[in-house]
Amino acid sequence: SQVRTARRTLAALRTCFDTVTAALARRCSSGGRLDGRQLDAQQVASFELAWTGADLLAAENGLALLHDGSSELDARLALLFAVDAALAVSGRLDALFLELGLATAPLRALRDDAEWEQLRQSAAGAQALDATGRLVAAAQGEVGTVRLDEPHAMAQESFRRFSEEVVAPQAEAIHRENLTVPESLLQPLREMGVFGLSVPEQYGGSAPDEGEDSLLMVLVTEALSEGSLAAAGSLITRPEILTRALLAGGTREQQAHWLPRLAAGDPLCAIAITEPDYGSDVASIALKGTRTPGGWRLNGAKTWCTFAGKAGVLMVVTRTDPDRSLGHKGISLLLVEKPAFEGHDFVYRQQDGGTLTGRAIPTIGYRGMHSFDLSFEDFFVPDANVVGGEAGLGKGFYYTMAGMVGGRMQTAARACGVMRAALRAAIRYGEDRKVFGQPLIEFPLTRAKLARMGARLAVCRQLACEVAARVDQGEGRMEASLVKLLACRSAEMVTREALQLHGGMGYAEETPVSRYFVDARVLSIFEGAEETLALKVVARSLMERALGVEGAAA
Repeated sequence: SQVRTARRTLAALRTCFDTVTAALARRCSSGGRLDGRQLDAQQVASFELAWTGADLLAAENGLALLHDGSSELDARLALLFAVDAALAVSGRLDALFLELGLATAPLRALRDDAEWEQLRQSAAGAQALDATGRLVAAAQGEVGTVRLDEPHAMAQESFRRFSEEVVAPQAEAIHRENLTVPESLLQPLREMGVFGLSVPEQYGGSAPDEGEDSLLMVLVTEALSEGSLAAAGSLITRPEILTRALLAGGTREQQAHWLPRLAAGDPLCAIAITEPDYGSDVASIALKGTRTPGGWRLNGAKTWCTFAGKAGVLMVVTRTDPDRSLGHKGISLLLVEKPAFEGHDFVYRQQDGGTLTGRAIPTIGYRGMHSFDLSFEDFFVPDANVVGGEAGLGKGFYYTMAGMVGGRMQTAARACGVMRAALRAAIRYGEDRKVFGQPLIEFPLTRAKLARMGARLAVCRQLACEVAARVDQGEGRMEASLVKLLACRSAEMVTREALQLHGGMGYAEETPVSRYFVDARVLSIFEGAEETLALKVVARSLMERALGVEGAAA
């Protein structure tokens, strides 16, 4: 059968992938451990390895979810993505084999396989794309079905309805007029408990006291992002990161004080990590925290601090040990309290003279929450606001990383929401728009585009939900980064095709698909830039696993 051939093909590619991973790991290691300088020398190969792993895992997962009750559409999309992914993986592996001096005979044998050639035609040929595109259109973009229990299905339906009826009607004005997210969205979201999804029930949230429910977070984030990435879909990322950091390292008093307030969305919060000279390199941050009686004085700058104006508390990653040679071991988390400001700039002066200044950065998209440049001048933070207290000093990097895994999962979910909105918009426009005497959707090329857009969305949704289950089991750090890589790049591709199908109207700001396109572009940059995740997390983890390094699979 086609599914059996696809699985056999992917299994053969997985074997080749493991061979390449082991060979690259040997080249990048010394004494059985990875060597930083050698890793840097192999960045190109490592980047390709990460992307190969992303495509391969997504294709395998899509096929693994097929069962006797799967719809024809689900089967077609899984097979289409598997074929497209196998072609991409084969090409990357071929380049890696040559780079590493490996014999390419296994890849040549795969390309010459008659059953593989037949599968390519039957799953991704012109007729197959046409038939699959028709099914995607008939389903109105409802692809990548994930089997849910009743509570999760009800939550998904509730937030999708809210997104369609409340978020989407306000999204265009927020984007085009560069507004701050209004209370008309924030207050109903507070009432729906959206800010407490990662806060344990004992602290007023909806997360289990024991364990987590990352699947719910993924479903809610995707639903809200379909209405607007910036005005709704990204609102719960920051409280989740801070919540996870507090749960990982906060004192009991800090947890009791902050978690109920975060769950209630009062105050709203922001995360201040990035600095003008240091992007995703968290270990090198330089914002200086100096001891003073009763607390700390902050001096320095942060940038790309999303929602810093409206937020009432900032989680600020701070260098509290002046010895820069300590790297990440000299970093702590400080909670900066401030009034909420509505505008695009603010100045907050403390009574003792400390100052925090913020200015929103003009951006091509992702408007509503606004990302700020921040400047701290002798800004005082009391000892009580050091996460973990005295015992937490120097552990801020670890607490931050505890929060970022969930943030990356959420970003993958946000990408899925934007893709779903773009695909559905493309279908509607294709049905309504007539060119050369017939609806746009009746052209084979249109349906072929819809088929591939649907396949990308389907596998990304399914993989995000699968990885969420791994995260809840305390695993999947690398896979969370991997699914972010894939989903965010896919969102760029899907929104690009959706805009293209709209023609000139797609380039007009009055058309929602133009917003989807510019919003999608930020996804591969924040919550860990694509290159950093590929090199420092995914590729490194894959090679550590190949070397058998303890803890590499975390």
